[in-house]
Amino acid sequence: MEYYSKQISKLIEELASLPGIGHKTAQRLAFHILNMPLDNVQSLSDAIIDARKNVRYCKQCFTLTDDELCPICKDAKRNHREIMVVENTRDLTAYEKTGKYEGVYHVLHGAISPMLGIGPNDIKLKELMQRLQGEVDEVIIATNSSLEGETTAMYISKLIKPTGIKVTRIASGVPVGGDLEYIDEVTLLRALEGRVEL
Repeated sequence: MEYYSKQISKLIEELASLPGIGHKTAQRLAFHILNMPLDNVQSLSDAIIDARKNVRYCKQCFTLTDDELCPICKDAKRNHREIMVVENTRDLTAYEKTGKYEGVYHVLHGAISPMLGIGPNDIKLKELMQRLQGEVDEVIIATNSSLEGETTAMYISKLIKPTGIKVTRIASGVPVGGDLEYIDEVTLLRALEGRVEL
């Protein structure tokens, strides 16, 4: 039985198709949108359409931007000889929030996953290797600690090492506030191997 008119049902259905949005959240969002002033709804709609039309990959690092180069690649103060390789733009944002990294990035837009049929040619690896033709001192591999992230890290490392460029991997281990009894063995082993002198 239909509870709502066709247009309300269609709006809920479209919102529910977004990742992380369940049916109840889609309903809440739909009713919020229906109660917004028409100008605000138009502004939201325009922002979505403009972003979809104008956002593209940065020509250098392949993060998402609405310009030819993203603000990080444009910044002359950044260390362009140090490249951090991340899986997606959200990972780049996470590192930027620390305010400590002064190099530049390369966004792969995925990770190697034979199980899902994603190979090296399906992510931005060829583009990374082209960037390494310039003056680069270090590549920091900051892929996730998942099986796919580790596979991708090993693959990148094997590609880059023959070039003589320094290749490093971010440390991983026990999260702040984590109880040791609840942490898996691989994470504990990493924490042990990545220990530093106090």
